[in-house]
Amino acid sequence: MIPIAKPILGECERKKIMEVLDSGVLALGSYVEKFEKRFSEYIGARYGVSTTSGTSALCIALKAIGIGEEDRVLTTPFSFIATANSILYCNGRPEFCDIDEETFNITPENIEEKLCQDDRIKALLIVHLYGLPCDMKRILRICREYKIRLIEDCAQAHGAEYRGRRVGSFGDLSCFSFYPTKNMTTGEGGMILTNNEELAENCRMYINHGMRERYRHEMLGFNYRMTNLQAALGLCQLEKLDGFNERRIQNAKFLSENLELIEFLETPHLPRNVKHVFHQYTIKLNVERDGFLEHLSRSGVGYGVYYPRTIPQQPLYRKLGYDEKFKIADDLAKRVVSLPVHPALSEEDLEKIVSVVSNYRK
Repeated sequence: MIPIAKPILGECERKKIMEVLDSGVLALGSYVEKFEKRFSEYIGARYGVSTTSGTSALCIALKAIGIGEEDRVLTTPFSFIATANSILYCNGRPEFCDIDEETFNITPENIEEKLCQDDRIKALLIVHLYGLPCDMKRILRICREYKIRLIEDCAQAHGAEYRGRRVGSFGDLSCFSFYPTKNMTTGEGGMILTNNEELAENCRMYINHGMRERYRHEMLGFNYRMTNLQAALGLCQLEKLDGFNERRIQNAKFLSENLELIEFLETPHLPRNVKHVFHQYTIKLNVERDGFLEHLSRSGVGYGVYYPRTIPQQPLYRKLGYDEKFKIADDLAKRVVSLPVHPALSEEDLEKIVSVVSNYRK
């Protein structure tokens, strides 16, 4: 079976992990500081605060900008549930607007329409889904005009670029995940980036029990600290990230060139002036999905469905009183399938994926 995702770990990671074990400093330490510095420099932000996961990063970022009881945050209905859940963790209220049919991302038009309807929205939480950047020029203009905070969920977009600038450097804060399926990994882990010193300090306190000084607790914080072991992995993975992304881009190009003429599917859209890093290679089906997925499984090709239902249609959100339907997001939830695109794929793997997909319905 060709897996949908596969982390690539090598001698660098083994060496760094052994260095940490030999040092005896397993929790916070110099590797964490180095990783925060190098990752923030890579993205183009002044400050980096590492965390235990992308989810905890989102939660802390929202708390740092003051999101609390019943505060409304606008986000996409088409993402992993952690995006919206992070708002609930802060006792805020997620609000949703529809996405673009080609990019799968939240659109400036829908954002502005929602803001015109509801002046209680305090922040916008966007997602660069599958590794494709949102329309940042127009989104930044809207945030300035309506005087709302902007948080970027970059969990799937390490190294992605909008007009030559890396995503994660645009918002008041941005959040990354380093889960094993991501474009780079620390096993588990996350990162918050910002250019605002005060926000960075707030985040740093929140992840460490509300401490600015040892045993002086100024706020109700958490234990969301990254460990030296995770950071050591991150340092190695960051060195390889550009190479990993280039492999993903080339793999995606091969798939699109060989699949784009197939009538029962649509290959990923590539807007101008962006660098798509293909965390996922997601096609849209124009045929019933279950039969296609069965065909992939029988033929030894892994796949993912990201995501089979919108967040407001999840049982949790139905219990909370959400029942919104979104024309585009709900339609795409029934049609999307992600094919393997990760950098560990061989030429033979790619040819097999193309052959299996092409032979469906023949």
